[in-house]
Amino acid sequence: MMPNLLKDETNVEKLHVAILAFPFGTHASPLLSLVRKIAGEVPKVTFSFFTTTASNATLFSPNNDCLPNIKHYNVDDGLPEGYVPSGHPLEPIFLFIKAMPENFKSVMDEAVAETGKDITCLVTDAFYWFAADLAQQINAKWVPLWTAGPHALLTHIYTDLLRHACKQVHDVQNVDLIPGFPELKVCDLPEGVIDDTDGPFATMLHKMGLELPRATAIAINSFATIHPLIENDLNSKFKLLLNVGPFMLTTPQPLISDEQGCLEWLNQHKNFSVVYISFGSTIIPPPHELIALAESLEECGFPFIWALRGDPKEKLPNGFLERTITKGKIVSWAPQMEILKHSSVGVCLTHCGWNSVLECIVGGVPMISRPFFGDQKLNARMLESVWEIGVGVDHGVLTKESTVKALKLIMSSEKGGVMRQNIVKLKESALKAVEQNGTSTKNFTTLIQIVTS
Repeated sequence: MMPNLLKDETNVEKLHVAILAFPFGTHASPLLSLVRKIAGEVPKVTFSFFTTTASNATLFSPNNDCLPNIKHYNVDDGLPEGYVPSGHPLEPIFLFIKAMPENFKSVMDEAVAETGKDITCLVTDAFYWFAADLAQQINAKWVPLWTAGPHALLTHIYTDLLRHACKQVHDVQNVDLIPGFPELKVCDLPEGVIDDTDGPFATMLHKMGLELPRATAIAINSFATIHPLIENDLNSKFKLLLNVGPFMLTTPQPLISDEQGCLEWLNQHKNFSVVYISFGSTIIPPPHELIALAESLEECGFPFIWALRGDPKEKLPNGFLERTITKGKIVSWAPQMEILKHSSVGVCLTHCGWNSVLECIVGGVPMISRPFFGDQKLNARMLESVWEIGVGVDHGVLTKESTVKALKLIMSSEKGGVMRQNIVKLKESALKAVEQNGTSTKNFTTLIQIVTS
């Protein structure tokens, strides 16, 4: 338990913390984990959690216990009555963004009336630029959470500079404006930074980069020594930057089930011999890449666990399952963190989402990256060019030739051994950060004091 963080117990029950979650991707869940950690330390403080009905239904399911001082409220998702999807995967996100911030304000007023307590602090997804003005209007603190890495955050702070530089130089390929980014290419930048700048998502992220310096403090799912140069630059831009990660080590995590026997299967294999493959909860590579990946696994002959949604018989080459039955295990869902901590896993083939990158670091497992969108390409650039704990596939696409080359490099070569040594050093830094006197532990204490004072 943390030490007693509230000096004036008489005012504790007056405190009301509003949490504004982004209901898409892997945003709302880590924010709720952060809030649970804080709320558990200050049981007399009221926490009101705001997100869409669909998101709340997932986060606060009957099997997902929550603390009595956290209550969730549903906000309008922005979808018109009788909404029929157009087929564009980002349309629901754009409609939700269009509904902000009014959809939050109206329900926050309800929570204030219901509790009889004015809101004293806003804890929000960092995307919500409007919280800067909202906090000022209600005389509350604003503490945004950035769920991705510090390098990705820095690109959004430098957006105007990047856009100006790319306008000055026609067909620019490389970017050397941002501290700590060797070999950064324009194609590595998240969508909306210098292309499609007028879209709803790009506009939201641009406004975020402009408003975050107004925040009381910014919490980030990272640890202090992961990239000191970038952290120092961020510290110069913000009032207070608090590394409070990695979240899988610092916040409550759901119980992990292993119904498909992944860990028992791993127990039968030698150290660093198994390939683990997962592209996260939302991404499935295109059919030709799945086929190329399957062919590369078959050619290399390494044992593998593959978390693959859908029917593998429909997605993979004819006869692949039968030919690899003694070598591979394909599952619909895998207990990823437990797998990555297992001694038999030698490499993770990943989409390079930040949570997955951190889990690989904590597990000490080098990576092969096949990024798709958002911060994933930046993460891939960092792990290959900065930390040297992984390698990408040629041109960012899974072909048989490039995947075989990457697998053999990490699993069988001296360079792969060096990557393993490098990631173990990062793992040790992450573990040190969450010790009793570690930087992330101390930052969490500071965060709780800010939110609940």
